Amino acid sequence: MATVELRFSAQPEHVRTARLVAAAVARRAGVDEAVLDEVRLAVGEACSRAVGLHRSHGITAPVSVILTEEEKSFSIEVGDEVPGPGAEPAPGGSEAAGASATRGATPGVGFDGPDSETDADGEDEMGLAVISGLVDDMEVRSGAHGEVIRMSWPKTPVTVLP
Repeated sequence: MATVELRFSAQPEHVRTARLVAAAVARRAGVDEAVLDEVRLAVGEACSRAVGLHRSHGITAPVSVILTEEEKSFSIEVGDEVPGPGAEPAPGGSEAAGASATRGATPGVGFDGPDSETDADGEDEMGLAVISGLVDDMEVRSGAHGEVIRMSWPKTPVTVLP
């Protein structure tokens, strides 16, 4: 099982790099060429979502991307460090004074009250909907140390010629 791990600061300009690395590793792992655009788009959406969550919650920890080649599949996990609802903030993260650090809230700059929280939840759900439309096998795990979106694609079987 080959694994590549990528960690990048939560800056939008790094999302493109994550997309390119994911596509290159997926190609090398044997993912069908026709699916590579879906891999790029799904990773881009998941990374953009993680970057947005980190920035809106004032978290300085890097976004993590783990690409794993298994026997019959290729999987990618994109992790953020925004604590789930009711959890304590992750170490290394900083939150705006007096603002909530739970997923969906948008503390700090641009916080206008209840409508902003609803908008952030809507954007969060929209991002997950886009990803689920691109990936057949997707799982979202949330906890005190953040959320991980796991996506996987089948590898193209190798044809052995006689």
